Amino acid sequence: MDYFIYILMGIGVYIFFKYIVRGFYIVNQNERAVKTVFGKAQRIAGKTTLDDPISEGLDESERLRYTYPMVKVIMPGGPYFKFPWQRVYKVSIAIETANMAYDPENPKANHNNMVLDAVTKDQLNIGLTGQIRYRVSDRNLYAYIFGVKNPIAYIMGYFVSVLRERIANFEGQAPEEDSDPDSGMSKMVQGISINDLRKNLRDLNDHMDHECRVSAARYGVALEASLITGIDPPEEVESALAAINTAHNQVSSDISLAQASADQRIVESKRAVEIETLKAQGEIETLEKLSSELNSLKKKGGKEALDVYVRNIKLALLDQTTRIVRRQRQ
Repeated sequence: MDYFIYILMGIGVYIFFKYIVRGFYIVNQNERAVKTVFGKAQRIAGKTTLDDPISEGLDESERLRYTYPMVKVIMPGGPYFKFPWQRVYKVSIAIETANMAYDPENPKANHNNMVLDAVTKDQLNIGLTGQIRYRVSDRNLYAYIFGVKNPIAYIMGYFVSVLRERIANFEGQAPEEDSDPDSGMSKMVQGISINDLRKNLRDLNDHMDHECRVSAARYGVALEASLITGIDPPEEVESALAAINTAHNQVSSDISLAQASADQRIVESKRAVEIETLKAQGEIETLEKLSSELNSLKKKGGKEALDVYVRNIKLALLDQTTRIVRRQRQ
């Protein structure tokens, strides 16, 4: 009888610690939680992810495929309590960083998860390096916890497919012929897709951010940002591309120097013209003033006064003369 009582006490202590003490839990600041009752998540009645702004970027076919129920999210705090028939799923919503070549299902893929291969529009195999930042979306926890088996693998696959499609169709803007005297060389350089990609890395990153904005509605993972840092061609074409780019840079430098020299000469010529014009204007004003004074002198003093003025001018000129040549009359 005593053994039976000890057994019951042991069972009671086990139940107490297993289901009562361990039934209390807390949710940290960087976590969100979802509770299930007999395996079914607690939902918000009549609400799906289509009612949330995260689904605004989905097209009609995607809205049919990616429709998840809205669940009740347990916010940070506690302690909370759960019954034995309930289960709590906690997920971290902290921002994570991963190599864009990361494959969670195959550590040897993409050159050991270091370099992502892609093909450009001119059939050039290139290697991409960079990072992406992502986080679990607390507005679609159902998709992350219950809807997708491995959401990180799905989001990486989605990102890679969008990136490869963009690179395969990427075209840079051709330079304007009128504004670029080196347009022939520029067109040749712009025609190489890897040069287009390298010169438009920011636009490429912005495009990826825009296209991946629906990832939270698809898989419950939001892509915060993508940063492509390197685009490398195959080794056999690297030297050829370097030679082309060097030639283009040299031609551009020579043209810039020639334009700067021509602009400087134009400015100097304009300045010389302005100076000579001012000199001519000064001489004209002097002659006009002299003519006005002679006319005034003639009117006031008559021809005799004018003769006296001419004689005085001659005397002034004689003072500055060092030699006088006089021709004798025959």
